[in-house]
Amino acid sequence: MYKLIVFIPENAKERVKDALFEAGAARLGAYSRCSWECLGVGQFLPQPTANPHIGQPGVVEQVQEWRVELLVPDTVLDAVIDALYASHPYEEPAFDLIRVVEPVPRT
Repeated sequence: MYKLIVFIPENAKERVKDALFEAGAARLGAYSRCSWECLGVGQFLPQPTANPHIGQPGVVEQVQEWRVELLVPDTVLDAVIDALYASHPYEEPAFDLIRVVEPVPRT
């Protein structure tokens, strides 16, 4: 089991979450579409060879982004990562995958 933490701009948040849910992420026991999110500010500097969705190469950009966390079972990890790249608007979406002890569902 993994925890996926991904940073998503406001206008793409629900689309990316839906893609991740459809790929099998965010299930725990008798619950589905489980996630946690909070708003923050992301910063990046596109290099000359970048093709940024927001901003332009050579200019530091700060963007309001949502940090979205959800669980990903090992069995769907590849499908979830594929869905993340296919649905996220950024050329290089920022995300973390953290191995977690698999919880024992109580439902």
